[in-house]
Amino acid sequence: MILGVAPGRSSTTVAVVRDGVLAWWRAYDGALLPARDGDGLPASARSSAGSLGNGLAEAGLGEVRAACVAVDLDDVHAAPVAAIRVGGPCPPALGPQVTHPRGLATIVRGGHSLTRRPLAPLDAAAVRAFASGCGLADFAVTATGSPVLADHELAVAELIAAEVPGARITLSYEFGRPGLRERERQAMLNAALRPEAERLADAAASWLEGIPLYFARSGEGLVSAHYFRRYPLICREGAAAAALHGARALPGPHSGRPLGPVSSGSTGKTEAAPPGPADRRRGSEAVPPGPAGRGRGSEAVSPGSVAGAGEGGAVPPGAAAAFGAALAGPLAEVERIVQARGRAELDRALADARDEALTRVVSAGAAPGSARIGEVTVNPLSYLPDGLYRVRVTAAGTTP
Repeated sequence: MILGVAPGRSSTTVAVVRDGVLAWWRAYDGALLPARDGDGLPASARSSAGSLGNGLAEAGLGEVRAACVAVDLDDVHAAPVAAIRVGGPCPPALGPQVTHPRGLATIVRGGHSLTRRPLAPLDAAAVRAFASGCGLADFAVTATGSPVLADHELAVAELIAAEVPGARITLSYEFGRPGLRERERQAMLNAALRPEAERLADAAASWLEGIPLYFARSGEGLVSAHYFRRYPLICREGAAAAALHGARALPGPHSGRPLGPVSSGSTGKTEAAPPGPADRRRGSEAVPPGPAGRGRGSEAVSPGSVAGAGEGGAVPPGAAAAFGAALAGPLAEVERIVQARGRAELDRALADARDEALTRVVSAGAAPGSARIGEVTVNPLSYLPDGLYRVRVTAAGTTP
């Protein structure tokens, strides 16, 4: 059994998926997220966590293998970021663009061309001075040419870690985009989201204590809580994506129905899901609502209806998002620019990218034996010197 969890502003929706079929869901009063100026988990969420455990036990739905959280990060608090660009001088309009009032940015010498040629030695002294004097703990590092050779970004990360113990450091090469400013924007945004992502992961772990925790990606798939803490940008629109996948997967007339905002209020209902195709193949029945469905503010409904969706109505967005998250599996991507002067060199570069993608998807929470390559894309960059290719590899797996 896998849980899908969709935190809202005033309620948290939990769905139970068994063998790919939505078996049960309930919207609990109380937000999963702690207030930004508060400490720890809200009392309402702690109460809901106890109610969830009681409800699952009473409904007899079995052991929970994993919990998959669907959340959007568009409106969370962004932290001030210290941005370091490694490259040549440029006009101010083309330099790193910080948006937070307390954010800072600098450019230091260094970087490489896309043919791996050093443009200048790394100015380590300038990196140390900026890191020690900026007064910030969240850093975004972008070096010219890092999608081909990331040595200077890795060296800057070591220098920052030595000057600012406990610093959270985002390196742009991990996002793989060839354009310098595009990678820089992504690295800065990821760095700005990391403190809130850590708070959310901590809150979810407290609410779902002892259960392996995953977060929905913006496009498709899941990542582990550890991966989410480091790369929250890839989950920035996780709830919206999960809601679309969940709505499409619902059987019958509710499949693909339009959704409202995912952060809707509590419905206060416990519902049995409609029997889907897998139910009909097995000749089984949808799991009926357990005793938890008869608690305060809850309502039992007959199998064959979708919770909160009346005649011609929309699928409840929280339930669809929770369902969509629970259906997904761990997924990771690697995007690089590689230089290869022949087929043999290109094959070696592709093998390295495949190995990195498989390592990443295991880090993203896939069971090691389940990791597999999903897609490999190779595009020559014809507007640059011969032998440069943009490589993208996707790997997928299943939860343990």
